[in-house]
Amino acid sequence: MNTKDVHVAVLLGGWSAEREVSLDSGEGCAGALERAGYRVTRIDVEPDIAEVLKELAPDVAFNALHGRWGEDGCVQGVLEILQIPYTHSGVLASSLAMHKEMAKSQFRTVGLPVAESIVANRLTVGREHVMPPPYVVKPVAEGSSVGVLIVQADQPHPPQQLFSDDWPYGDEVMIEKFIAGRELTCAVMGDQAMGVIDIVSATKFYDYEAKYAPGGSEHILPADLAEDVYAKIQEYSLLAHQCLGCRGVSRSDFRYDDGEGGSGELIILETNTQPGMTGTSLVPEMAAHAGYSYEDFVDWMVKDASCDR
Repeated sequence: MNTKDVHVAVLLGGWSAEREVSLDSGEGCAGALERAGYRVTRIDVEPDIAEVLKELAPDVAFNALHGRWGEDGCVQGVLEILQIPYTHSGVLASSLAMHKEMAKSQFRTVGLPVAESIVANRLTVGREHVMPPPYVVKPVAEGSSVGVLIVQADQPHPPQQLFSDDWPYGDEVMIEKFIAGRELTCAVMGDQAMGVIDIVSATKFYDYEAKYAPGGSEHILPADLAEDVYAKIQEYSLLAHQCLGCRGVSRSDFRYDDGEGGSGELIILETNTQPGMTGTSLVPEMAAHAGYSYEDFVDWMVKDASCDR
């Protein structure tokens, strides 16, 4: 494939809670694709995206959207209808992975270890502890740790932010047992697991700020783990990718309680079907560790693009 003959539409921005991250990811990918020789059009996605794409008629859509509408199967459905080959996962895998509790249901079917959790209305969760603390409250279908609240063991009442009239993350939340320990992550590219990163956050947990602010976290690659644990995380990441039906690139996140007095528990938190591609993002770092430049990596994703994903 001669890249100069291929027109790539990079979908970025959108209107989810992760808009700013998507703009950053998309600009990075668009620039890399231009350096690789592709003809690139940047599209800041709005609700008229179907009409825009139909008129533009690109050869490939590079999906750099994050969060709802771009990562949950919605825009993937539009691309399927228009029969424009696109990167990352398809409609079903994107929808399953975005809904944290549905993803867990899939994980359980193949024996992946997950934390105890329940789904409930945010107002119910705000009135009384529905699970003995410590626990974590998460929007059931958001990414980048937006809206995540940690309830400490000695906290007398649930987070009162859940009663706010301007709570933007939907009425359904997931309450998940808090798992102490290290934050680990591993990506899959095609059918191969990549390296494992140990994330050491500069804040109290790996929140939005730690993910995207320069210096917000330290990434240790390869993670300093026993060989069998390292291999197990890679195995689990590939299994999660496969059981959800993911395509292209995904990234799975884990907690490992191996500290002094820890339980030794390793659990999978979630799988991200469209990982960030910013200057502080994890997956480009894993790709570099595997020998792929940023340009090589996005070039691979374009060549991997298809419909019926």
